[in-house]
Amino acid sequence: MLAYCDDMPYTKTTYPNILGQRNREEVEQSTEYLLLSTAEQCSHISRTYSIGQSFEKRDLLVIEFSNNPGEHELLEPEIKYIGNMHGNEGVGRELLIYLAQYLCSEYMLGNTRIQNLINTTRIHLLPSMNPDGYEAFNSTPGEVRDAGGRNNAQNIDLNRNFPDLTSIVYSQRRNIFLNIFLSHSLTSLNKYLQPSRVAPETYAVMKWIRSLPFVLSANFHGGDLVVSYPYDLSKSPRGNMFSPTPDEQVFKQLARTYADAQAADVAMASHDTYSCGSKFDDKRGIVNGAEWYSIAGGMADFNYLHTNCFEITVNLGCDKFPPKEDLYSSWQANKEALLSLMESVHNGIKGIVKNEDGHGIKGATVSVKGIRHHITTAENGDYWRLLTPGIHVVAASAPGYAKARKRVHLPSNMQRAGRVDFVESEQGEAERQEKPWWWSYFAHASNQNPTWLLRN
Repeated sequence: MLAYCDDMPYTKTTYPNILGQRNREEVEQSTEYLLLSTAEQCSHISRTYSIGQSFEKRDLLVIEFSNNPGEHELLEPEIKYIGNMHGNEGVGRELLIYLAQYLCSEYMLGNTRIQNLINTTRIHLLPSMNPDGYEAFNSTPGEVRDAGGRNNAQNIDLNRNFPDLTSIVYSQRRNIFLNIFLSHSLTSLNKYLQPSRVAPETYAVMKWIRSLPFVLSANFHGGDLVVSYPYDLSKSPRGNMFSPTPDEQVFKQLARTYADAQAADVAMASHDTYSCGSKFDDKRGIVNGAEWYSIAGGMADFNYLHTNCFEITVNLGCDKFPPKEDLYSSWQANKEALLSLMESVHNGIKGIVKNEDGHGIKGATVSVKGIRHHITTAENGDYWRLLTPGIHVVAASAPGYAKARKRVHLPSNMQRAGRVDFVESEQGEAERQEKPWWWSYFAHASNQNPTWLLRN
């Protein structure tokens, strides 16, 4: 199924220039060629790198786009798209290869939208997380294909192979120490960061998402037409049940961004491939993952609970592995959605948490009143917090510093993230002593003791 493009002469590209198909013995080489040649054509804004290898030693190859490839730039958000997590679901793989060529070609042509996107965003595309499964499925004659290739070469479903942090959250949700527990336990997973504990593909992705300050992600699947969002594990042990994260509104906004753009393009494409999505029409093409079907060990939940990254899951249509003739329709139906979701990484707020000397504070906590999910600052103290329009009270804190708060108004017509910086002042030695958990119950706005406080 793999589409092949030529050396991309820089003429106007309505869609990538599909010339043919490599035979199955050349599939992996061809994929590498397409990504490497694309990066070579746009070497000033692109590069390729491997995040690791599959069980059968195939590279998990990423292509990156940025005006400074290879470097994290202060206040520039990072986004990742992952395809082909299930080897028998090939559309996502093809779309990301197309997308890479489109970004390169349109940037060179002077497309203002694409230039603005790449100049303000660091984009990472992993077309295939499961190249072994893809090869196994693609090398089998179509008339004898079954579910083979979905899993990796070890027969592991990669989307059930991540540490199940959601179960920990559910078991601890009534614990008064929940936030302390989450900040320590969910970010301390060294026992899982060993190749022997998870599949090599899972291990590579876990290391990858820990190494870069990703803000937004999408994982592309097939078999239905819907965009789902965390939590993917039901809070009810009895079966599927609506199970929202504290960031339910943000996730719904992200999912609708993709689904709405996709729906408009699907209507124009009007292809039979998309008819299976009708059962989600009343939900505008989106669904809470756990309400749809519950899974433990999913990648989206892991992103949300272990990192600052918000990941949605995009199901691209009924046919998981369509013939090459249908790939143009798939590209038509998803191009605008792919770009719109990338642009949505600039929603919300961003800023730097600094000390009084002007130095960024790594690992500072940024919290939003009413949302029990915090994020942390990157190496140089910069952060990005996806938020919906409205008024938010945002706080920044770090050990040894007094907490700083700001009230933020985000209008609905904002095109870029609002800049909200914090300057943290050091606490006195007495203030630094850790208070017991119940101390906040005795906090009072004035210097007068409350009348109900018992005294000796």
